[in-house]
Parts: sequence; C-alpha cells; structure tokens
Amino acid sequence: MAREIKFSLVYRDMWQSSGKYVPKVDMLKKIAPVIIDMGCFDRVETNGGAFEQVNLLFGENPNKAVREWTAPFNKVGIQTHMLERGLNALRMNPVPEDVRKLMYKVKAKQGTNISRSFCGLNDHRNLKGSVIGAKEGGMISQVALSITYSPVHTVEYYMGVVEKVVEYGADEICLKDMAGIGRPAFLGELTKAIKTKFPHIKVQYHGHSGPGFSVASMLEVARAGADYIDVAMEPLSWGKIHPDVITIQAMLKDAGFLVKDINMDAYMEARTLTQSFIDDYLGYFIEPTNYVSSSLLVGCGLPGGMMGSMMADLKGFHNAINLSLRNQGKKELSINDLVVMLFQEVEYVWPRLGYPPLVTPFSQYVKNTALMNLMSTLKGEPRWKNIDKDTMNMILGKTGTLPGKLAPEIVQIVKDKGLEFYTGNPQDAFPNELPKFIQMMKDEGWDRGQDDEELFEFAMHERQYRDYKSGAAKKRFEAELEQAKEKAHAPIIITRPVVEMPKFDIDALVAKFPNATPVQAPVKGQVIWQYDVADNSTAPNIGTAFEEGKPFCFVEAFYGPEEVKAPKTGKVVAVCAKQGDKVAKGEILAFIE
Repeated sequence: MAREIKFSLVYRDMWQSSGKYVPKVDMLKKIAPVIIDMGCFDRVETNGGAFEQVNLLFGENPNKAVREWTAPFNKVGIQTHMLERGLNALRMNPVPEDVRKLMYKVKAKQGTNISRSFCGLNDHRNLKGSVIGAKEGGMISQVALSITYSPVHTVEYYMGVVEKVVEYGADEICLKDMAGIGRPAFLGELTKAIKTKFPHIKVQYHGHSGPGFSVASMLEVARAGADYIDVAMEPLSWGKIHPDVITIQAMLKDAGFLVKDINMDAYMEARTLTQSFIDDYLGYFIEPTNYVSSSLLVGCGLPGGMMGSMMADLKGFHNAINLSLRNQGKKELSINDLVVMLFQEVEYVWPRLGYPPLVTPFSQYVKNTALMNLMSTLKGEPRWKNIDKDTMNMILGKTGTLPGKLAPEIVQIVKDKGLEFYTGNPQDAFPNELPKFIQMMKDEGWDRGQDDEELFEFAMHERQYRDYKSGAAKKRFEAELEQAKEKAHAPIIITRPVVEMPKFDIDALVAKFPNATPVQAPVKGQVIWQYDVADNSTAPNIGTAFEEGKPFCFVEAFYGPEEVKAPKTGKVVAVCAKQGDKVAKGEILAFIE
C-alpha cells in the first residue's frame, strides 16, 4: 500500500519570505475558507515568526488576528502551527523564561495546535525550554533543526540534537532548510536516520526554493520516510519563497505516494485573493528580487528572504561608499559589485564566527557583521572594527554554543575588549520579567487581556506594543504606505490628515531634566539608531539604560557610519531625533540622566 504524504501550507512564511508585511485579519478571514476548500492541506502555518510584531507595526492587535485566523481551521480539523525561535521566542533577542512559558499557553488558547521551535545554533538547551513549555501549554512540540551546509553540520551532528530533544519529550522533528541550501542526498540521509532510530516521530520538511535544491530535497525526504511537506501557492511560490503545491503534489503522486487531490477551482480563487492582497497594499513592500531564484545563495548560504533587507542596506550605503572611494582615488563600484563583495564577505565571516546556521536572528548577525566589515575595508580600515551587541553576545556564548570554533582573531578581539566567554545555560543569563510588565500594565491602566494575551504581547514586544496602544504605529504605517505608493507612482488616497511632527523644544527639555547629559552628533550626517533592518528601526524607549563609552547610535557621514558613544552611564529621558533624521555636527540627539 502506498504511503501517504501530507501537505502544510506555510501561508505566514509565504508573505514574510517575500516582503515586510502580512495580510490583515479581514484578509485572512476571507481566504481561510478557500484554503480549506482546496482540500489538500492537513496543516496551515498561521502565525509566529514576525507575524505578531508585524501586526503591531501596522497598528493592529495580533491577538485578534491569531484567534480569528486559526478558528476556521480548528473547526474542520486542519492543524495550525506557529514558528518560534527558542531562546528568542518571537523576537530577535533573548526572552526571559517566564515570558516564553506564557507564550505557549496564550498561543494554545488562541487556537494554535503546534509549536515549531528552532534554535538558530541548534543548542538543545534552548530547545529544552521550548519542548517543555509547548507541552505544558497544551501544544504539540515540533523541534526544527536549522539546516545548513558546512563541514561541521553532519548527520551525526544533527542526530545528537534529535536524541536530546526526543529525550525532552519532542513529538515531531522538522528539517528547517531556511536558505534551501541543504543538499538533497544529505537531507534524505538525515530523514532516514531519524525515522530509523525514532519511527514514532513525525518528520516535516520545510525548504525554501532560493538556490533550486528544494524540489529534489522534497522527493528525497519523502522516499526516506518524511510525513509532511511544507508548500506554497501562487502568486507567492518559487523564487526565494517555497515550491508550489501543484508541482510537489504531481511529483509525489508520480513517485507512488498517496497524496490528496487539489480542488483547482479553490486554488484559483485562493490565488486570486492572494493577488488582490498584493494589489491592495502588500505588494508595495515586496522586494522584487525575492520572486527570483539565485544560485549565488549556494555559496553564501543566506536565506532568500534576506535579499530584500540586504539590497536595502547596500543601496543605502552605495553613495557613501563610492564617495569614500573617490576620495581615495579608487574606482567606484556598481550595486552588483557590492552584492558579490558582500556575498564573499559573508563566506569569509561565517566560518570565523563558528558556523552559526544562517537563520533568524543569526543570519542577521552574520550579514550585519559582513556589511560593517565591507564598509571598513573599502575605507582602508581593518575588519571587525564594529561588532554589534547581539553579535558579540553570540560570540561570547550567551545565546548558545556555536557549532564550530571561533577563529583566533575573534578570540583575540574578545580578550582585547576585556570580555569573558559565557559557558552557562543561555536562559540563565536573562532573568524573569513578567512581574515588571504586570506592574507596568497596572501603572498604564491596561487590561491584561483574555488568557493574559495582552500581557504576553507587551512583554514580548514592549516598544512595538506601546506604539500600537498610543496609535503611533498606525500613523507611521499609513505614512509609510503613502510614501511607498508615491514612489511607485500609484494613486494616493489620503485616509488621515497629514500632520507635521512637532519640533523638539531643547530649552524646555533642559529645564525639565537639568541633570541630564546631552548626546550630540559627532559629525554631520543621518541618524541611524539601528542597522538591523529585520526590525522596525526606531529610537530607544524612554528609560533604556546605557553604559558610558558603549555604542549609543550611529551617524551616517559621507564616508560611512560614525559611532556615537554614550557620554555617561544612565537612562534615556528624552529623544530628539528620529531614525533617518539629518543632523548637523553637535546637534543634540537625546538626553541621558
């Protein structure tokens, strides 16, 4: 009898691998019954990743979105799953244990059946908390192995992780091939090894189509015993996203597997609806290169979804780099030259940082380090001049054990900075914080929400949640959409009055905070609060603590970024500049007290 292979539609990842935003709740409610009518899906990825954060960014409540989006699937027995990042949960930096535990309880109550949990470093200690938390919260625990291709990422290496998480109680294993660079034969071997040792464990394969391996990989893992395959559908399939269900269903059916038929009328309707979402507003935030596959990804191993952010980075620095080169009497570079150079720098940086799998957030760390190295070397300065806090935490071991060894030059940098390597459990470095957030919600007069879901959202994404509650996020998104439409020469429908932001009254701020120290721009240029474009780059929250002499922000000068250091140890009491503001030398950016 033919063995059945089941499909999961990764509708959330389809969007987040192609652009910045996801459909709003009214759109998701509209397409859910059509996806059900397609008849070929046993699972749908509904939330997790950046879903909640993105909802907050356009000023809507992610809790409402998750509940209403999962409900139709729950009613018909289609399982829903979310993606979470282990120690980092739903954000780009580590999350306290009590907030992580609350997440699983909230998501289960909201209708999410499966927690797909990955650690970017494949550190089983980070995944232990995910497994236990998911099961205690009432969810199926699926551990995702972050797949990459390197000398240290062998079948034996991954089986070592699998054995640990199965011991912790994991119900399923996912092969998360986030860049699509996993070689088909290798993935088949790994799948067979898992199913041979743990035949009761379900195996699901998730492969992006970027460099072109994933279709062959899907056939190999199916033959090796995989139970579920993640797929996409037009118009958000292929390119750097995921293979289309039509192709994969036909391939597996021809290979002798039992697969469900596709209701093509419903497929075309879902296709049309998805395109209408793109046409409505989402298409303005989709990077066109994400629709195109690229064999260049084979070498650098970066996830295809990062191409958009990487291109945005390079375009932003292109003029500054060429100005610096002209001043040095050197030949200017095209954007394509810079793309190739950045890919090559990633290939240089990656092994020296211990081969962290290039998945969120570690792909960002490696890419950002490579970008800063590239900018330094093009200015005639040494590599590794600028290493951000999150990357340094990874180097020090605060986020988990790196798969490979750090290069001697990186170890020396740590010594020169007087820092120490961390060998303890990564979670222990980030103490519980829920009581703090409970008190802050009381102080604000905010309701903790059904099943404490508002408390969870606040604790997970404090800055974005505050902006959502104040209405600032919605205004910012509407302005961003208007700008995007204007850039695309599309008709603009004004839905709100355009209001100029008030100027900061420096004299009033000085009078209010007489003991505060101003943070001033060291050069003329553009304020850059963050270089990590995976998140909404904004100024620090009031109350954010800084240490004297540590990086505060950057000012992008004509020759490149100039680091601004905190003039004293203290907390931010006022911010006088927004991300991207042009400032003069000496202009006040913020106050610290």
